[in-house]
Amino acid sequence: MSIQWFPGHMNKARKQIEEILPQIHLIIEVLDARIPFSSENPMIAKLRGDKPCIKVLTKSDLADPLMTQQWIDYLDQTQGIKALALSHTQPEKAQTIIDLCRKMLPKKNQSHHDIHVMIMGIPNVGKSTLINTLAGKVIAKTGNEPAITKGQQRIKLGNGIMLFDTPGMLWPKVESEQSSYRLATTGAIKDTAMSYDDVAFFAADFLLKYYPEQLLDRYQLDQLPATEFEFLQQIGKKRGCLRTGGKVDLEKISTILLNELRAGTLGRITLESPEQTESETELVKQLMAKKAAQKAARKTAKKRGKSS
Repeated sequence: MSIQWFPGHMNKARKQIEEILPQIHLIIEVLDARIPFSSENPMIAKLRGDKPCIKVLTKSDLADPLMTQQWIDYLDQTQGIKALALSHTQPEKAQTIIDLCRKMLPKKNQSHHDIHVMIMGIPNVGKSTLINTLAGKVIAKTGNEPAITKGQQRIKLGNGIMLFDTPGMLWPKVESEQSSYRLATTGAIKDTAMSYDDVAFFAADFLLKYYPEQLLDRYQLDQLPATEFEFLQQIGKKRGCLRTGGKVDLEKISTILLNELRAGTLGRITLESPEQTESETELVKQLMAKKAAQKAARKTAKKRGKSS
């Protein structure tokens, strides 16, 4: 499954960002702690250039704490990047971001001019909630539906920080199939953009491999089924998700599984590790290089056909 979802307002947002970036001193990129790589917009890395960046891993109360620490250590290795994890249960920790902005820009910190900070992130990652926490009042709309923020706004945070907000923005195409599924699993894209049971099969397969104890506990199973299909069948029967004739309603039980995973009912779960994503990135590069070579070969063959 490859997701292509780039509404007109997101394309407009990208152009606005490009126009205003010369005025920006530092970027805050908001990531989902459950999928720090898949929720990282590659367009932002290209747009920001060498500007310092704070990677904020939100929803860390839903993520595996050991994996979150691994991701923070991994992200901190990159020059000009500082990572930290936040959760809605510790809103006061968000205020450390303001101090971090000043610390990462010591020269600007000594001047009398505002530090211009742009906050960016994909839809439904918790960006608006973070803005409201930093501002100490409700400024940005929040909700579970992706792409709520449509326009750009400036917010005076105090302490010499001017925050530039942007709409949640996906990139034109998610090249990695695994990342596509993870984005869908966490609800970063609208549910109408994918099939519930398709995504639930991906989620079930992952959970069976990496979080079996959570499944045994949550669904009161004596032992784990061998496959994701058997797992969905089994819990579907337990939850009474049956159609006429006693067949399991896969769409209904898939919806239940995904909603419980997103809400944290299954426990604290992270869907990717640094090692996994590095391997997947290399594979995507190889596939893209192969496609480019095949395209070039077809183009050459077409030219030869015309000239003969």
